[in-house]
Amino acid sequence: MRIRHAAGAAALALLLALAGCSGSTSPDGDGTSASPSDPGPSAEPTDGASSDAALMLAESPLGEIVVDGQGMTVYMFDNDTQGATTSACTGQCLANWPIVTSDSATPAVEGVTGTVATIDSPDGQKQVTLNGWPLYYFVGDSAAGDTAGQGVNDVWWVLSAAGEKISG
Repeated sequence: MRIRHAAGAAALALLLALAGCSGSTSPDGDGTSASPSDPGPSAEPTDGASSDAALMLAESPLGEIVVDGQGMTVYMFDNDTQGATTSACTGQCLANWPIVTSDSATPAVEGVTGTVATIDSPDGQKQVTLNGWPLYYFVGDSAAGDTAGQGVNDVWWVLSAAGEKISG
């Protein structure tokens, strides 16, 4: 009985850590403290295989969205400033929303028609941008095509091929 209780408590602690501990927006507005939405069925990259591209497209319940070369969904953050050279997501925000990185200043893309570039992250990595929006992953997405981060705190969004947020 004690083992089941400890396992349940550990699972609850992990769930709360991933969700950011509550459904309200954090005081600094970084969007880190909302529960993820239902991810729905997983999307597959449009060609059915992984790619060396930093960004590509995949079909999802939200329509065709931008994903990385392994099919993991990428997100934009409304609190970022489009075209800025720095990200507004810092501290705990980055623990829940890790940045999408590239080894190249000109990341390879497949099917993405928006402008792809990079900005320097505080730790010296190249953070991928789409139409000037820094891109992120969501720790609540565990498999290719998951979209659990969509709409979190009404500030996190998947993107279309053209680099426009999909808020529906």
